Amino acid sequence: MQKSLVEVERAANVLKLLGDKTRLTMIAMLKLRECCVCEFQEIFEMSQPSISQHLRKLKDAGMVKEERRGQWIYYSLNQQSELYGLLEDILDHIPEQIEKIKLIEKSNPALRCGC
Repeated sequence: MQKSLVEVERAANVLKLLGDKTRLTMIAMLKLRECCVCEFQEIFEMSQPSISQHLRKLKDAGMVKEERRGQWIYYSLNQQSELYGLLEDILDHIPEQIEKIKLIEKSNPALRCGC
């Protein structure tokens, strides 16, 4: 599959957003599976508004998409975005976040929050 080119300004914005360790880790986790806010709260030990702010920035940039299921929203990588190839390339150069995903699955915060 041929990857699409991204405008320099848009690529710079992506790199700026992913320069934040929390957002980069979120993107790496979403490479493995979709997550809801309460699952990110479990990993980052941040408030729900802080997590939501990070996710909003990623969504506004087109990197993630959200799917509402009842009152809960699940986030995943936006594979339809022109940025997806760039994200894949970046994620190829950082460790997979499998341990964080295992932690989520073990503690199952979704059970507590009801999502």
